[in-house]
Amino acid sequence: MLIGVISDTHDRLPTLDRGLQILRDRGVQAVLHPGDVVAPFAAKRLLAWTGPLYITYGNNDGERKGLKSVLPQIQDGPMWVELGGRRILLHHFVDWCPPSEIARADAVVTGHTHEVVNETRDGRLFLNPGECCGWLTGRCTVAVLDTDTLTAEIIEVPQ
Repeated sequence: MLIGVISDTHDRLPTLDRGLQILRDRGVQAVLHPGDVVAPFAAKRLLAWTGPLYITYGNNDGERKGLKSVLPQIQDGPMWVELGGRRILLHHFVDWCPPSEIARADAVVTGHTHEVVNETRDGRLFLNPGECCGWLTGRCTVAVLDTDTLTAEIIEVPQ
């Protein structure tokens, strides 16, 4: 199963739209967003994705009531998602994931740092797709996680 991962979109609508289109073009069946959409107007853009969307709050998601009205499935992490026969731990920041929770996961998907992480440690995938907004690093990225191989591909999003 292919899963799209997009994080730290921070209200940058053009790259959010392009990132979602890339994920659609790659044929992903679900999308994970580990936080920092920021505003409800940007959250509405995520409604363009018609498949399953799993999303947690980030530290910059201050307008929680508005976000919840647009995306009723949004919640504080950690969130457990089972897709493609894999247990995925979804949270905004890896340092907020208790080691006991990490030990139960096949994949740990986070954001927050805006830096790409795509590595396997102790048989578990740690994935941060980087920032889709490009505000901090100047690089806009999303990821496609393959549950069959437990690997991920980082994809550049045009700015």
